[in-house]
Amino acid sequence: MPPACSKPADCKTLLLILRIATGNGSNFFCGNVFEVSILFRNFAAMFEKEIKEYELVREEYQQQIADRMGHQQWMEYNEILFSAHSCAIEGNSFTVDDTRILREQGMAMIPVGRSLLDCTEMADHFRAFDYMVSHLEHPFDEALLKEVNRLVTEHTLGYRAPGAVAGEYTTEDMAAGDTVFGDHESLIARVPNLMSSTQKALDSGQHPMIVAAKWHGYYEYLHPFRDGNGRTGRLLSNFILLRANHPLLIIRLEDCAAYITALKQIRTDGTDEHLIAFFFRTAIARMQDELSQKHKNSLPLVFF
Repeated sequence: MPPACSKPADCKTLLLILRIATGNGSNFFCGNVFEVSILFRNFAAMFEKEIKEYELVREEYQQQIADRMGHQQWMEYNEILFSAHSCAIEGNSFTVDDTRILREQGMAMIPVGRSLLDCTEMADHFRAFDYMVSHLEHPFDEALLKEVNRLVTEHTLGYRAPGAVAGEYTTEDMAAGDTVFGDHESLIARVPNLMSSTQKALDSGQHPMIVAAKWHGYYEYLHPFRDGNGRTGRLLSNFILLRANHPLLIIRLEDCAAYITALKQIRTDGTDEHLIAFFFRTAIARMQDELSQKHKNSLPLVFF
């Protein structure tokens, strides 16, 4: 059994050794079960410090924020915050306040200055989020992936990609920003193995934050749908976390540049430890910020 890696270079070396040993030159995550189990175990050792800090903060957050807020109110708060930032990363103009108004008032109350397209996209995201949280017992498979993407893009795909079908894989090669993705048939063919490998990792008790980050990175690498890959990926990363009773990971718009850089490093460096580290940092910072807010807002005010 190869030794646990202690730094990124060790993990890259382990990856190369395993590829040679198994004769598998494909993406590591999409290799066989042996490869996946070894990689998860070594990444857990590599991020031992981050896991410890995350779990300490999570325990306090659960006790002081989530439990005391009540499940329904906590989920509504998370849905608005998560939807606003996840859609904003893709260019949606809605603020958190705009998102709250739309969630509470529906399509009858379009915030001033916002386009009908942005409003429709946000409404689709609400439906996808609601589906996700009400189907946490669903197997982590292609059916789940396709349904979430269908809901995310249902009423906007016809505008952005006429002829494409919501929830169905792309039929042409893709590009986004300055990235040209690989051959779409080849990438799509890897999706079933990605989903099944992730389910095995969940079943084996791997840390959910590491599973969520690894799945997200390689899903975005595959980029299998015509539109909505980012929103779909962030939703299903949170599916992994919520099913393990962890708080949602909310990547804020102001952290978008660091997020995109971590995703790109999977392509440029051939490793996803940067994205895993980003997930831990983002989750810890979010919980600490809300705990700090609660402390400050619990202090007595002097009125006179």
